[in-house]
Amino acid sequence: MNFIKKNGAGLALCLAIAIPAWFMGSRFPIAGGPVIAIIAGMIVTFFVKDKRKYKSGIHFTSKKVLQYAVILLGFGLNLSVILETGRQSLPIIISTITASLVIAFILHKAMGIPANISALVGVGSSICGGSAIAATAPVIDADDDEVAQAISVIFFFNIIAAVLFPSLGTWLGFSTSSGGPFGIFAGTAINDTSSVTAAASTWDSMYGLGSATLDKAVTVKLTRTLAIIPITLVLAFVRTKREGNSAGKKVNMRNIFPFFIIYFILASVITTAAAGFGVPVSVFMPFKELSKFLIVLAMSAIGLNSDVVKLVKSGGKPMIMGFCCWTGITAVSLVLQHFLGIW
Repeated sequence: MNFIKKNGAGLALCLAIAIPAWFMGSRFPIAGGPVIAIIAGMIVTFFVKDKRKYKSGIHFTSKKVLQYAVILLGFGLNLSVILETGRQSLPIIISTITASLVIAFILHKAMGIPANISALVGVGSSICGGSAIAATAPVIDADDDEVAQAISVIFFFNIIAAVLFPSLGTWLGFSTSSGGPFGIFAGTAINDTSSVTAAASTWDSMYGLGSATLDKAVTVKLTRTLAIIPITLVLAFVRTKREGNSAGKKVNMRNIFPFFIIYFILASVITTAAAGFGVPVSVFMPFKELSKFLIVLAMSAIGLNSDVVKLVKSGGKPMIMGFCCWTGITAVSLVLQHFLGIW
């Protein structure tokens, strides 16, 4: 009862957006349910001036429901596919993360952007958006304004990517009969898990690929997300050394480790074991369909959380940095995929 009292209003508002977005996405696959939900949420937020009673439910939907959607995707994947995808995408992941961090460092020096903002935008762009920023902020002792500004920058480009990447993929000539190449592109070049799933779902809808693109993109993105751990530890070490404090800032592994990835892998282990005992793959299809709807639901919350005017006004220099990191990651991902023969 406490859960319903706390989150019920926000969940109901998200459902009111997600259900029609789900059906409209089926009718207009070129847009896709996730993108429609994001845009609808952004429109609705203009008319809901006081969101205090919805805030908790919206936050729960945008964070927890999205993680549940990712976990459910694991039921449709064989463990060998996950391992192969991780191996195939690892060089691209390492290169894109390196490119983003180097660009952020260069612009930090060249444009005089504060160190904390630069670190947050660089890490958020290269790994997993808001989650990476949230994990990094306490390690570098960033204040609330710095965190809010960095998240606003990352979110702005997440929305653009979710909407534009499927059209960009078509223009670039990605395979429309296999979801693998575009899935790797989305998983390595888009910042946040929410926008990765939105773009991948749209591609699947556009070309009738079921969840092939989504499976690939999420696996790549979760592999990339694990980079939170070493990068956060390195930042803690650098800050400790800079301040000359041997005790340093303690890093709580429970706060930075993305545990939902473990559940995603466990779901895949269950599917792999069941398949080994002769259980048909079709048994797990309802989980995948539920996952797709939960992604649309989470996207409605992402849209409701946005403030377009505030995003644009969040600061010129950090916006330029975010744009440069984003385009750099996209370019490196495309070049390496072409070099490796994926695209």
